[in-house]
Amino acid sequence: VQLQASGGGLVQAGGSLRLSCAASGGSVSNYAMGWFRQAPGKERGFVAAINWSGGSTSYSDSAKGRFTISRDNDKNTVYLQLSSLKPEDTAVYYCAGRRFRNANSYARYYDYWGQGTQVTVSS
Repeated sequence: VQLQASGGGLVQAGGSLRLSCAASGGSVSNYAMGWFRQAPGKERGFVAAINWSGGSTSYSDSAKGRFTISRDNDKNTVYLQLSSLKPEDTAVYYCAGRRFRNANSYARYYDYWGQGTQVTVSS
């Protein structure tokens, strides 16, 4: 399975972006999916995760109330809606998939990774 993240860009503080993660080479409909991010000089950190059906989601404290993860299994795609963006949200955002139905917030439990998409929030 290959994951392709897209939708990043430059946005002003308070703005919104929608990230997409398209899977190819296999179906991810039975996989839990997650989004992680890495800012310069920092470790990769958890942002959000969703279980295989979309019925269960989890968020980091910084993402709660501002970001929304969703999925469309017919399109083999996962989304991350970013709203009320802050300069501290600036990072490369990575999507990831794990060969289990239940989501997880730890990067080491994910089997597949996309290449990342840059999100830059200006003040």
